[in-house]
Amino acid sequence: MHVTIVYASVKPEKVEAFKKACRLNHENSILEPGNVRFDILQSTDDPTKFVFYEAYKTQQDALAHKETAHYLAWRNTVADWMAEPRQGVPYQGLYPVVNG
Repeated sequence: MHVTIVYASVKPEKVEAFKKACRLNHENSILEPGNVRFDILQSTDDPTKFVFYEAYKTQQDALAHKETAHYLAWRNTVADWMAEPRQGVPYQGLYPVVNG
């Protein structure tokens, strides 16, 4: 399983709009054939901080996600709302075991 943890810091005045844009991306991402999980978390200590847990069966599935219309629309919509560049950290998911 291919997992990416994405850290995002959003401008305070854009938090609510960011959450709405993320919901649309989430709703479409979980329908992708290779998607295992697509969780979006907001910090309880700092509401401008978000974490995405994106799990795909394979690295190819994760790469295909970046080509989807919903991801590209999300990326272009939120680009100017970031307080700093997003950071994605790749991981190999060990458990649960997911067959590709």
